[in-house]
Amino acid sequence: MIQLRLVTLVALLCSLLSADGGKVLVFPVDGSHWINMKVLIQELHSRGHNITVIRPEKSWYIKAESHHYQSITLDVLPGFDVNNMHYFTTRMLQLRHEVHTSTLAYLKGGEELMKMVDHVHKVEVDKIQKIFEDAKLMQFFQEAEYDVVLTDPSFGGGVLLAHRLGLPLVFNVRWTIMEDGHQTVAPSPLSYVPIPGSELTDRMSFWQRVKNVFFSLMVRNIRVMIKDSHYTPFVHRHFGPDVHYDELVQAADVWLMRTDFTFEFPRPTMPNVVYMGGFQCKPSKELPQDLEDFVQSSAEHGVIIMSLGTLVGNLPEDITEHVAAAFAQLPQKVIWRHTGKRPSTLGNNTLLLDWLPQNDLLGHPKTRVFVAHGGTNGLQEAIYHGVPIVGLPLMFDQDDNLFRMRARGIAKVLDIGTLNKDNFLEAVKEVLHQPSYRENMQELSRLHRDQPMKPLDRAVFWIEFVMRHKGAAHLKTDSYKMSWIQYHSIDVITLLLVSVTLMSLICILIVKCLWRKVFGGKKKTPK
Repeated sequence: MIQLRLVTLVALLCSLLSADGGKVLVFPVDGSHWINMKVLIQELHSRGHNITVIRPEKSWYIKAESHHYQSITLDVLPGFDVNNMHYFTTRMLQLRHEVHTSTLAYLKGGEELMKMVDHVHKVEVDKIQKIFEDAKLMQFFQEAEYDVVLTDPSFGGGVLLAHRLGLPLVFNVRWTIMEDGHQTVAPSPLSYVPIPGSELTDRMSFWQRVKNVFFSLMVRNIRVMIKDSHYTPFVHRHFGPDVHYDELVQAADVWLMRTDFTFEFPRPTMPNVVYMGGFQCKPSKELPQDLEDFVQSSAEHGVIIMSLGTLVGNLPEDITEHVAAAFAQLPQKVIWRHTGKRPSTLGNNTLLLDWLPQNDLLGHPKTRVFVAHGGTNGLQEAIYHGVPIVGLPLMFDQDDNLFRMRARGIAKVLDIGTLNKDNFLEAVKEVLHQPSYRENMQELSRLHRDQPMKPLDRAVFWIEFVMRHKGAAHLKTDSYKMSWIQYHSIDVITLLLVSVTLMSLICILIVKCLWRKVFGGKKKTPK
């Protein structure tokens, strides 16, 4: 009888939680972006909210079945899947390896990247077009009475769907189309806000500012090309000829930014930008016994962790041989996530794994160095646990991410195109034995952790805030509705210049008239 009452009480409590919870429609991006979106979904679910996730039938990471959400599976092509992403990453690594011997390889790499980007945005617009044309699905969305749409704006599908449904919009964001989210939503003076990819800090010389302006123009041109090719025609067709895609993006209620100012350089921001850098980080758990035994066998030398993220399981064979040979000369134990062919130069101190518990290893007291590709998630986990980095950037934003770490004195960065056994071994030894790398990283970790509330709690609070208040209009500026001329007050400056010029001309004419009247009428006295 007591057990029955307890079961009934638990059921009632669960029903109360679900009754008080809101309804969240999630339009995610697959791949590594899904990993951090899933953290938000799990936390929202734990607080009693009902989550619906839209996914393509052949999704890479987003499962159809989950305890944390219900899914709507669409019969559409994914923007990228395992096969075409594997081809792309392999090709980019090959070109990056060749770029130091051939300018053509550099240009070819840029061409391959733009082809891939153009393809995924085309697929995204085709996907949202199919959703809009599905009357039953759109009716279902309307009748479901969702409270908010949560999306990643690196692709535009979630933005377009939220505005079509007239729902409040929250971003889980680091990037919008081809640019940092800050560039879209916040003032970004080029005099001290570096463009990602420029490898500049907030303290720039004259020529560095010239470089920053050049990068800004280049990024803006690429973004406009993508937007005008795919999103602008769609927006005009479905929302009207006077509506612009940028307006729909900038109208989002809250921007949950996946960084903070241990990662970013100081810059202007906006009231509706909420920083949740490191929200996916958490204290480490105990390792499996076999892995713990391997770590403990390192004695006083400690352990090195190497992982290149979710996209890259192995490097080209020649580079792998160099890396393995360098590791073999170290007294430390090495745990390396590697899915390719076993290197012939592999030492007895190195353990190869198809998967490793990265967060738990980074939090282990014996971990000394993290060899990483520079993905945001991995870098933030390294900051959280205070582990210095040897960086091997491969593609996308990884060069820029690792440059920021290098600028803070917490990472040594190598170019994959010139990597060999000697320079890799030298870099690892430098980070191992120069105390400044660990000291700087631990100070950055203390700064990151010293917050009034956890980043994940802050993120969920603002999602729930938007749900409670049907948006956050009081935090949004209407600047996005202004023209470029109005935003920069060109019209006001022009009026003032014209006014000052006219006043100056009038003053000059008055002085001339007075001069002629006073002195022009006098005749010379004859001698």
